[in-house]
Amino acid sequence: MEILNSILAFIVAISVLVAIHEFGHFWVAKLMGVKVLRYSIGFGKPIFIKTWGKDQTEYVIASLPFGGYVKMLDEREGEVVPHELDRAFNRQNVYKRFAIVLAGPLFNFIFAFFAYWLMLSVGVTGYKPVLGDIESDSVMARAGFVQNEEIIAVNNKPSPIWEVALDGLLTAAINKEKVQILTRYQGGSERTTELDFGALQLGSEPEEIFKKLGLKAWRPVNKPIIGQVEKGSPADHAGLKPDDEVTKLNGKPISDWLELVEYVSARPGQEVQLHILRGTETLLIKAIPGEVVHKDKKIGRLGIIIKEAGKFPEEMKAGYRYPLIEGLPESIEMVWTKSIFALKMIGKLVTGQISLKNLSGPINIAVFAGYSASAGFARFLDFLAIVSISLGIINLLPVPVLDGGHLMFYLVEIVRGKPVSEEVEEYGFRIGLFIVLMMMSIAIINDITRLLGK
Repeated sequence: MEILNSILAFIVAISVLVAIHEFGHFWVAKLMGVKVLRYSIGFGKPIFIKTWGKDQTEYVIASLPFGGYVKMLDEREGEVVPHELDRAFNRQNVYKRFAIVLAGPLFNFIFAFFAYWLMLSVGVTGYKPVLGDIESDSVMARAGFVQNEEIIAVNNKPSPIWEVALDGLLTAAINKEKVQILTRYQGGSERTTELDFGALQLGSEPEEIFKKLGLKAWRPVNKPIIGQVEKGSPADHAGLKPDDEVTKLNGKPISDWLELVEYVSARPGQEVQLHILRGTETLLIKAIPGEVVHKDKKIGRLGIIIKEAGKFPEEMKAGYRYPLIEGLPESIEMVWTKSIFALKMIGKLVTGQISLKNLSGPINIAVFAGYSASAGFARFLDFLAIVSISLGIINLLPVPVLDGGHLMFYLVEIVRGKPVSEEVEEYGFRIGLFIVLMMMSIAIINDITRLLGK
């Protein structure tokens, strides 16, 4: 059911975003007097087709929901009758062609604005940004942050839930800026702490940044009681059984499942001594964790699953929403900040500051589509907005085949006073197609690697 949910959510998300993007091209083309022959959501064999309107435009839903297109009247793609030559795309002046091509990505940003506006109006729920264990000698520890301290605001922007707090911190870290963090202790007193991310060597990977900060969210303590033992696993060979409670690791007392996970993960192939409470009997069991590779790092694994994860108390839940009018400027700001952040991340990918392993393809997008859809309407809107912004930015990149490549050629035409040659366009599109296919291949390989847990 989880896989089916992800697939359905992915199809809905991609279909909506493609429809919005292509509608931008479609609407502006119509506005400019260009005849539109087909408006298609998806590629491949049509599963729905309807001809409608004065121009008898074909509206199509195709079998492969991985894109779409708007086919316009164009002499380069077929013969055009003389009385319709003035409605052919290739006969339009460069500014009209520029507007038609630009409209697709632009509509992605417009959609993201409305998605955020609706999301803020509906309201977003989550958990309070309360700090969990503070790792010793981390940035947060040296700055004096303590467990159970709640982040109230980041750079004067209220952070009612973790996602908002993390957005502010990650943005400041990527930009290498100073950040002011307002926090509240359990007793109610507040303090403001300033961190200068420009002076800190945090790296560029988002995961690496939070690890070096030592930033961990509060979570309920989970007793280290085994629920399931994977057949044939190191735990099975060692004799571990369901309902065993791990009380010590190599003589060190533990009380939380995460301690067990972290300890075992750090010791692949090394013998671990587990003190086990089985009923009223205490046992010493020796096990050697197996090795799995995750992001080029060997990790120890016993093959056990927790019996029962603790639930978050109701008082840790929080949320926020904006009245319709107040949500307008906030939505604009969200689109702007997310767009700038995405551009900077793309820049770091191109310059090698961030690994290409961060690229995600359709499989990973489908997984997150399923997660967001399961989390509620507001979360799904947030997901749609983020992907829509990403699609808009990617399509604006000056790579032939993408909208940005066409816009680049039109800018050259405006400067030169005449279009680039068909030969240059053809070579450009070949190079662009190679780049796009290469990046898609890397993204899909990354997806499969994540799926296999490597």
